[in-house]
Amino acid sequence: MLVLSRKINQSIMIGDDIRIVVVAVDRDQVKLGIEAPRSVPVHRSEVYEEIRRANQEASGTAAAPVGKPEKAKLRPRK
Repeated sequence: MLVLSRKINQSIMIGDDIRIVVVAVDRDQVKLGIEAPRSVPVHRSEVYEEIRRANQEASGTAAAPVGKPEKAKLRPRK
């Protein structure tokens, strides 16, 4: 995970067309503005998970839950 520090009205870019702006900071809450093409879906993670679950139920398939990627496990050399 990349961790960046930003102040109010500062931004970060993801690729060429997604911009994340720190709009406000109030105690333990940070408000972010997201500028992205309409073709790029943007959801809070809990909303994304609900959409994903509903789509899986509708299709009748089960998929692995989305979470942190597992670290690669290296096998010792012989």
